[in-house]
Amino acid sequence: MKKLLILGAGTAGTMMLNKFSNVLDKSEWEITIVDQFENHYYQPGFLFIPFGVYNRKDVIKPKRDFFPTGANVIMSGIDKIEPENNRVLLQNGKVLSYDYLIIATGAKIKPEETEGMKEDLWFKNIFDFYTIEGACALWDFFKRWEGGKLVINITEMPIKCPVAPLEFAFLADWYFTERGIRDKVDIHFVTPLPGAFTKPKASAILGDFLDKKNIRLTSEFNIGSVDNETKEIVSWDETRIPFDVLVTIPTNMGDECIERSEMGDELNFVPTDKHTLMANGHENIFVIGDATDLPSSKAGSVAHFQADVLLENFLAVIEGREPHEKFDGHANCFIESGFGKGILIDFNYDTEPLPGKFPLPGVGPFSLLEETKMNHYGKIMFRWMYWNSLLKGQELPIESQMSMAGKRA
Repeated sequence: MKKLLILGAGTAGTMMLNKFSNVLDKSEWEITIVDQFENHYYQPGFLFIPFGVYNRKDVIKPKRDFFPTGANVIMSGIDKIEPENNRVLLQNGKVLSYDYLIIATGAKIKPEETEGMKEDLWFKNIFDFYTIEGACALWDFFKRWEGGKLVINITEMPIKCPVAPLEFAFLADWYFTERGIRDKVDIHFVTPLPGAFTKPKASAILGDFLDKKNIRLTSEFNIGSVDNETKEIVSWDETRIPFDVLVTIPTNMGDECIERSEMGDELNFVPTDKHTLMANGHENIFVIGDATDLPSSKAGSVAHFQADVLLENFLAVIEGREPHEKFDGHANCFIESGFGKGILIDFNYDTEPLPGKFPLPGVGPFSLLEETKMNHYGKIMFRWMYWNSLLKGQELPIESQMSMAGKRA
């Protein structure tokens, strides 16, 4: 009996569990998944909670609802991986051996990595929206807030869902307009990037949206600390930006078990072959989703596209063949822009977001790099697809490789 071990039952790990369960012979394979938390969170929904669109119940379901029948599930934290011994040590004392390992341990915020971030003002005037606790605390704050300086700051890249901070700024503009106090709220988007987004062409277009919505942009700001007494974020070159409320996108890091295993980079992300998704230097370990160090977006759509590639390469490896499927960095992101509209971008390692129609050339129904109501509906519909199709490993009508069909160069 061969053993396949999956570490992490988030989006990527759950998808792979379902896909493997459908193709591997259960008389020959024992598949085990390990995670320490019982609840699954629809993380894209956290963005909407501070503005009262979603609440906690909309984004939380039991993880076991999405596991295949008879799945071997172990609820425990992970101590460390010992790749030289083909085994994993769990925090509950168990030791699991494996023939093949899938690392899907994800990423999480580390506000304590920035001096002064998680001190007196934390969850009083400083909030995140990348956790359920932070998003709900922001909702409680915004309901009573009567205006002032709202600063949205990205600490450093990479982060989960790179467009989410921009979406937050756009939704804040809409929310405070609806409340009738937009003229009392100064929204300031502060980023370490040279522009509004990671891709230059999309960055220019999204920067224009910031201008149109009267949202200030400060680029190339590298935060060094937070001054809790003066309510200012301070860059490494001593530039100071004042705030009344700071919405931070803190440093994102991989799981601590990766550091303990000495398998990660300085941010605990696992060095991964950008095309095959195999862990560098390990022939029987694959990495997927936010746990990788790949130069692709850390987002649910990316994990879905990676899953199809990983499955084919895994089947090749166990049959003694060379992995031939290549992940191209494909990412597909709906960007909520407020007032019932949205923007859609589709890109990969080599191709920037381009205008056009998606997924059907000339038909759509979604428009690329344009603000439309249909794109907003796509963003809202994705939650249903996530719970009912994506997590269950079902095929979606979008190829894992990015297509140029319908795009205008």
